[in-house]
Amino acid sequence: MLALRFWTSYDESGPRAIYLGVFHAVSAFNNAGFALYSDNLMSFVGDPWIIVPISAALVTGSLGFPVLFELARAWRQTMATAAARARPRWRFSLHLRITLITYAALAVVGVVALTVSEWTNPGTLGPLSVHDKLLGGLFAGLSPRTAGFNSIDIGQMSEGSLLITDVLMFIGGGSAGTAGGIKVATFAVLGYVILSEIRGEPSVHAMGRRLGQDVQRQAITVVLLAVGAVMAATFALLFLTDFNLDQVLFESVSAFATVGLSTGITADIPDAGQLILIVLMLLGRLGPITLASALAVRDRARRFELPEERPIVG
Repeated sequence: MLALRFWTSYDESGPRAIYLGVFHAVSAFNNAGFALYSDNLMSFVGDPWIIVPISAALVTGSLGFPVLFELARAWRQTMATAAARARPRWRFSLHLRITLITYAALAVVGVVALTVSEWTNPGTLGPLSVHDKLLGGLFAGLSPRTAGFNSIDIGQMSEGSLLITDVLMFIGGGSAGTAGGIKVATFAVLGYVILSEIRGEPSVHAMGRRLGQDVQRQAITVVLLAVGAVMAATFALLFLTDFNLDQVLFESVSAFATVGLSTGITADIPDAGQLILIVLMLLGRLGPITLASALAVRDRARRFELPEERPIVG
């Protein structure tokens, strides 16, 4: 679809159009965010034949391969039962349900919030038509999960929009996929932990299933270490540069979540700051996966328990 659009509407030759289509499709599915245009995808902000396929590819890649495999298996079962004229029975795992529901909810919140926030901003959506504003807002809400493409100028976004984007980037996409961040399943687990604590329940339940304490501890550990890494990098960059907190925090979260979006300050950060961002990118790409895997396989039996005492919380 991308190659056909580049060929028929942007005066690209056949081979060049195919190259552009393949490159941007691969970049979108793998949430790389690399584009072969100096303004990324800002020239195509109102072109649904470019924006929609890229959005579909980046969402598909960021859902995570376990979700994709399970959906593919359900599709095969549906086709088999349809051929046998039987009624299909779907049994989706808790991970799939948590991922899809949380991902969809965050996508809706992100798209609506950024569209409303930037609707009248003269540096982003303000000068565009209603159609282009809606398409630009849709892409701005989906891309931080964590594709790294941009069809509007990130450097011209309002402080509120930058904060919303920070949150979307930090959460990221699905586990074991091409997206970064702490992952939507981790975020959902923390939400269920909070909800159970508010209700005063002794155990944590999610969608008809009980969440084990090991899963809860893993989620809390991953999130707190991620927050610590981002805050430490942000503090160091504030010390090394003259940029404001909004810009530096955005840069740190984008690096940790391996998004690639920037307000335009990356080239002006000194070498020491860029090395910090490099380390943060490596931690963000490998850290949550490695840490969660290590915690999952590490199970030591405690041969004794200490006396219980409750500290004051809050």
